[in-house]
Amino acid sequence: MAAAAGVPPSSLLRLRLPSPQPAASLPSSSPALLRRRPLLSLAAAPSRASFAAAATAADSSNGNGNGSYSGNGSQASLMPPFSGLMLDESSRSKRPYKWQRVLLKVSGEALAGDHTENIDPKVTMAIAREVASVTKLGVEVAIVVGGGNIFRGASWAGCSGLDRSSADYIGMMATVMNAIFLQATMESIGIPTRVQTAFRISEVAEPYIRRRAIRHLEKGRVVIFAAGTGNPFFTTDTAAALRCAEINAEVVLKATNVDGVYDANPKHNPNARILETVSYNEVISRDLSVMDMTAVTLCQENNIPVVVFNLQNTGNIAKAIVGEKVGTFIGCTRNLEYRESTEGSLDQEDKILVSEW
Repeated sequence: MAAAAGVPPSSLLRLRLPSPQPAASLPSSSPALLRRRPLLSLAAAPSRASFAAAATAADSSNGNGNGSYSGNGSQASLMPPFSGLMLDESSRSKRPYKWQRVLLKVSGEALAGDHTENIDPKVTMAIAREVASVTKLGVEVAIVVGGGNIFRGASWAGCSGLDRSSADYIGMMATVMNAIFLQATMESIGIPTRVQTAFRISEVAEPYIRRRAIRHLEKGRVVIFAAGTGNPFFTTDTAAALRCAEINAEVVLKATNVDGVYDANPKHNPNARILETVSYNEVISRDLSVMDMTAVTLCQENNIPVVVFNLQNTGNIAKAIVGEKVGTFIGCTRNLEYRESTEGSLDQEDKILVSEW
């Protein structure tokens, strides 16, 4: 439009602008209000019942039974793109696994395999394949790796003047080496993986940030925690218990070279028997060689169950992750069903968890 005679274009524009109104008097369709609203509020969100009714109508109209159009229309489906987020409790209860988020602790000795090399590629590939099989079910998996196959700080402390703190830091760097190797193996078969370290090695891994780790898990990525807790005098078992509590995982799965927890050392006692279930108090009182006492106490205080199983048995990782009975189950003493031991009734503090197992 041509500008009015004698009036500059900028003045004409100001003349056409409406006078400002109070926010309360603006209509619901005012552009000012629309700009303030989130994008999802531009259209009324249909209810779950309307989705179900639309899907039923589509089924009856085209007879294909999958809620999608069979004609030449441009709309391929009546269901919303994020319908998977609206699962009800009945559908969740039908999931084929027991835990939604787990922490797998892999010892360094287990990664060595037959001990001809520091790391056995066949072992890491077996771990990667079994983890891949359960991540497809929607299970979120985090992994803590040990470093005993390369360097164990407690064993080297005192050698050539090496103090315990320095030896433990070397052991932490050994766990980073294992983590990078395991990450490469997993990504070679298509598993998105992130390595997070307790101290900064920015060129090869992310620093550990709790919220970022949880976000990676929610996106379906496997997160490998390396460098233990980042502090000397703490084992990677303690790091596993700590990370499990921090990321709200439901269980610690400890993969080792033995079938589970024994009532005696099987190397020295041929009559040693494996324990299917055991309480935290029994692990502490009997000094069972499962995890260090700091890790056991941390799991007990946070009611985190622990499953100890043999990594070398094919399928054990997948079975443990989905909650099948494997190895030894270490549980808490809250809301339990109890069993009688061969020696008679257990004390109140030594009652053993057998429910849901």
